[in-house]
Amino acid sequence: MNLNLVMITMIVALLIPIYEAWKDNNVWQKMLAFSSIASKTSIMILVVSVLRDDWMIGVVGVIILSVGNAALMLLAHILKRMSDVSN
Repeated sequence: MNLNLVMITMIVALLIPIYEAWKDNNVWQKMLAFSSIASKTSIMILVVSVLRDDWMIGVVGVIILSVGNAALMLLAHILKRMSDVSN
């Protein structure tokens, strides 16, 4: 399989949630789109690390994949609690 085609396909898949975040004004939809972007970016980092046979880049991809969305979920919880208090 052509590796350039795989990377181009991954970048196109990354552009879909960027378009959705730009189009929609709902905060929750934007947060879901940004979470999807973070996951897809970390998967792209893992693919590059396998192609380059560099495990240090792979470790960074795993850390981003496992910890990156935790901060976004914490922000979502804070926003939900703030909206519950104001209502």
